Amino acid sequence: MPRPDAVVAGHICLDVIPRLPPIDVRTDLRPGAVIEIGPAILATGGPVSNTGRNLHRLGIRTLLMGKVGDDAFGHLVLRQLCDDDPALADHMIITPGETTSYSVVFSPPGHDRTFLHCAGTNATFGADDVRYDEVAGARLFHFGYPPIMARMVADGGAELVAMYRRVKDAGVITALDTAMPDPKGLGGQVDWPAVFARTLPYVDIFLPSLDELVFMLRGHLPATDPPDDALLSTIAAEMLALGARIVVLKLGNRGLYLRTGPEGAPFLPGEGWRSRELWAPCFEPQPLVGTTGAGDATIAGFLAGILRGQAPEEALTSAVAVGACNVEAADALSGVQPWDETQARVAAGWARQPVTITAPGWTWDETHTLWVGPNDRG
Repeated sequence: MPRPDAVVAGHICLDVIPRLPPIDVRTDLRPGAVIEIGPAILATGGPVSNTGRNLHRLGIRTLLMGKVGDDAFGHLVLRQLCDDDPALADHMIITPGETTSYSVVFSPPGHDRTFLHCAGTNATFGADDVRYDEVAGARLFHFGYPPIMARMVADGGAELVAMYRRVKDAGVITALDTAMPDPKGLGGQVDWPAVFARTLPYVDIFLPSLDELVFMLRGHLPATDPPDDALLSTIAAEMLALGARIVVLKLGNRGLYLRTGPEGAPFLPGEGWRSRELWAPCFEPQPLVGTTGAGDATIAGFLAGILRGQAPEEALTSAVAVGACNVEAADALSGVQPWDETQARVAAGWARQPVTITAPGWTWDETHTLWVGPNDRG
């Protein structure tokens, strides 16, 4: 069997996504109310599925590493992986006596989604659950959602640091995604600045959302909605100073922000990654159906661009294109199209959503249809 290009490890769950009518969440969800809803979609969720399976759909040879229980939800998860390719389930761990993780995804039309989440087997995933012999043969290792994986964040993130150190020692490109911690859970009590200071020296590509990162670093969400655009540069620079080579911040419907330092990304060919600051607006979905898994799909598009040798402008464009395809379906996977079809859609003049940037010094790049920041030296 050919070696994988990418290994995606970490959080995986079953998403239960009921089809909801338009709801006024402030008045309709009152005690005792009965709201008629449609059928539920049962789909795999979390980055092992949403990023890993979408990388596979984009033509990247991908290996998945996660844990499920030996229960009905676990068998559903494995069956859906095998529907794509039986090999995708080969390195999944089945743990008898533990509950498969699941989320009830509350996503009414016109509102951002809310998750009711059971951590299940994700809580016991640790550094020793990674098959480093397989990782060593890959080009890229991506891990997702440590803030909601109890063992990975216990003891100041010791397992997370140990895992990334071993992967980096193997000479593999490393990438890390986060999730919003539950303020009342273990992830909400972690000293995240300290964890990042210990982990990011081994992380090449750091891909959190802005909201997640502000909460973990500052203890609160951004003060304004939308956030002060100057915050992007400030917080990205902090992460570069801690050791990350490429910082990519997910901004929801405002697109995707990228910042790199003067050393660029030595693990990638060319000089185009040195001292870059770019902001890619989203493409216009046709139509917008649901936002479940949009961030994970966007990451899949970016990492696929990296592995295919794209320049920063192209990789960002691929990322938001895959993200826009994702939100054209209710689940996290079925909207994503093969790589060549996605690139053809971009080349045909797919319209971008407008983004107004309030911070000074940003200019519009008409060739790549994205914004170039004041710290860009490309």
